[in-house]
Amino acid sequence: MIIAIVCCHCIIMFSAKNRCYDNLSDLPFHEYGLLLGTSPVTPQGEHNYYFDTRIQATAELYHHGKIRRIIASGGNYIDQGGCNELTAMRDSLIAYNIPDSAIILDYQGTRTLYSILQAKRICDPTNITIISQKYHNERAIYLARHYGLEAVAYNAKTPDIWNKRLKNELREYLARVKVFIDLIN
Repeated sequence: MIIAIVCCHCIIMFSAKNRCYDNLSDLPFHEYGLLLGTSPVTPQGEHNYYFDTRIQATAELYHHGKIRRIIASGGNYIDQGGCNELTAMRDSLIAYNIPDSAIILDYQGTRTLYSILQAKRICDPTNITIISQKYHNERAIYLARHYGLEAVAYNAKTPDIWNKRLKNELREYLARVKVFIDLIN
């Protein structure tokens, strides 16, 4: 089992090599940016700094002319005691002076896989810039390339909250295995 987990991790990591950017000036222009959703609050009711850094990264891309349109992808979890991720993302992007007309809301993006598939359906782009933290971007790039999108990613800063970061990065190992289970099914 450990070998399978490590193999899945390595395949995804290597497929994203030279496609994840930290430096804005190195990033190529793409018409569409895909902002992978997360809630502004954690399930424990705490402020989610991952949300903040993704919004900031998206605004940076938009205002520096690296993307023109934003597909905000997430879910509406109000009925489950959560929040509407898309309303929160849209309102936050507008607060960063991004016009509402540049934002496309994708309520089907409750999983990274669905976000990629829906991005392809919404605008049928041949290339896209994905926006999330690096570990998440690597998985999203693998999925995008599998489904015929030429994808790069801009890495939002990973908040320096040790216990949250460790939990998210450990969870990512299992999420990478799930990618291959999904693709087999």
